[in-house]
Amino acid sequence: MKKVLVVGSGAMGAGIGQLCAQQGFDVVITDINHELSNKAKSNIEKGLSRRVAKGKIAEEDKNAILSRISTAGDLSPANDADFVIESASEDLEIKKNIFKELDTRVRPEVVLATNTTSLSISAMAEATTRPEKVVQMHFFNPPTIMKLVEIMPGRKTAAETLEAAEAFAKQLGKDPVVCKSEAPAGIVSRILGQMLNEATWLVASNVAEPANVDKAMKLGANHPMGPLELIDLIGLDVHRAKMETLVKELDDFRYQHPELLNKMIEEGKLGKKTGRGFYNYGDE
Repeated sequence: MKKVLVVGSGAMGAGIGQLCAQQGFDVVITDINHELSNKAKSNIEKGLSRRVAKGKIAEEDKNAILSRISTAGDLSPANDADFVIESASEDLEIKKNIFKELDTRVRPEVVLATNTTSLSISAMAEATTRPEKVVQMHFFNPPTIMKLVEIMPGRKTAAETLEAAEAFAKQLGKDPVVCKSEAPAGIVSRILGQMLNEATWLVASNVAEPANVDKAMKLGANHPMGPLELIDLIGLDVHRAKMETLVKELDDFRYQHPELLNKMIEEGKLGKKTGRGFYNYGDE
């Protein structure tokens, strides 16, 4: 296997693309807007340049990684891809349309993986004629650093597809966990979601300031990062979408988010990616 197609050029798509290139794979990062995929590669280059400046990697390593990354504005690179990872917006209809077109382009043996955290794998699989080849590979942010990949089957995912996804995750230097059956949000996001949600409610209920909520969890539970810092890293809009999906899929009020989250999103406070969230990041 040599060529990987990553569909979606947001933070996760770009990170997965960079990871694949760092591990020696040729990768195409594609987006419906080619400018976005080009911007993703530019951001990867900036990040690698910072690592060079800090002495963490050599200039020639940076250049080699970048040489393995190309960009596109459609799904035509799927025609000769050996593995596909979809990481588009967390919108089921968007993802189903992507899988429907991928099904017409990729070779029969190619695995179609989705990086979704909470949407139905089976629903995406049913948009294809090969549901046995569709699987979830949920990477964690940032994909180049976090060791875990959660792998989950849909209702019709073949055992060999799970094995292929697990093997590929290991080739990427990850330590995968394979779930036995499909469930909304898998393991980490389902457990973590409630904790993050409770943190937002503590702020919304005026129990504590964001910094003190995070300080309490770091000092009292030995967490390396506070829950509100983590939401800022994930993106408030992404976190809200996950919670809304879990409320719907599980019919569980514990995932209901406070109105504060809606207000912050309306104000453009999406977290680190916009410079402001629960914290102000200035020109970082």
